[in-house]
Amino acid sequence: MNSGFYSAYTGFAARLDALDVIANNLANASTSGFKSQREFYRSFSAWLQPSLTTPINQAVNQFGVLGGARLDLSQGTVEPTGNDTDLALKGPGFFTVLKNNGLRYTRDGSFRLDKNRNLITDQGDQVLSEQPNRRDQPIQVPSGKMTISPDGSISVDGALVAKVRVEDFPADTQLTQEGNSYFVAPAAAVAGKPPASTTVQQGSLEKSNSDAIRTTVALIDLQRTAQTMERALAIFHNEFNRTAAQDLPKV
Repeated sequence: MNSGFYSAYTGFAARLDALDVIANNLANASTSGFKSQREFYRSFSAWLQPSLTTPINQAVNQFGVLGGARLDLSQGTVEPTGNDTDLALKGPGFFTVLKNNGLRYTRDGSFRLDKNRNLITDQGDQVLSEQPNRRDQPIQVPSGKMTISPDGSISVDGALVAKVRVEDFPADTQLTQEGNSYFVAPAAAVAGKPPASTTVQQGSLEKSNSDAIRTTVALIDLQRTAQTMERALAIFHNEFNRTAAQDLPKV
């Protein structure tokens, strides 16, 4: 009975934690460049102590706890906006921007020009240009008709001005989300040029890769599972009380 109670409790707690992950995905279903998180589970014994491998331990402790969440970097839908400063990436990689506390990477190309005609993000951070020495050089756009080619080159009235700095990371790099659209790379991460297949599309934005309908269905399913675990806990709790009230006095 104790094992059943612990199984129900960890299952209930894991689903509550997963609800936060899925709710955040749903809240950002319309956020440009947002990348969703996918929850995953692992057994309690593996989380507690990997050496618990005896048949009895496996039978008692192999119930799921939330192992964490993985970042889903799959491509979102690219939709036209008609705004010349909006950019979307088709393929892997990130736009590189400069905040006060360092470099950040984003798929949200909701850019604009500030009063000095620097290209900045929707949050006011500077968009960087590609430099041979990897110097952090902001992009300043002169007055005139701005066009951006698929390779990220920015031209004004036909004259080349800069090239948008797009970087990618090895597949095993653990990027950390900061807010809804920024990512932080580990200090030891080595960024490089994106694959040749990556293109920049002017006048468009990449939408969130979190599907609102599927995420809503997943949220409802998770809520029902959590409710089932909660009912199981109530049953075990009542059984414990019954045992304490009726059987213990007989001992």
